[in-house]
Amino acid sequence: VQLQASGGGLVQAGGSLKLSCTASGTIRTVNTMGWYRQAPGKQRELVARVTTGGNTAYADSVKGRFTISRDSAKNTVSLQMNSLKPEDTAVYYCSFARGIFTVTNYWGQGTLVTVSS
Repeated sequence: VQLQASGGGLVQAGGSLKLSCTASGTIRTVNTMGWYRQAPGKQRELVARVTTGGNTAYADSVKGRFTISRDSAKNTVSLQMNSLKPEDTAVYYCSFARGIFTVTNYWGQGTLVTVSS
């Protein structure tokens, strides 16, 4: 499975950005796609995930501000990020897991999101 992410960039605090990711290759009907992020000097952490059935999981820090969605027919996942804060600054990675909320098997190349104060 290959993951191609797009979006990201520089935005002021309080602004919005949208990330998108498309999976290609041999893809099972049942899977989980999502986004993780890694800030400088910190470990990679979950942002949000969504299953093929539409079940979602969010980090507490982004609940109410970020919305994950997917088009399973097109194997795409999007992350709408609103009310961005400087602490959201990180490299965001698209993820793909072969099961339902199982360990990530594949990662995208990462896209930088920078939120200025």
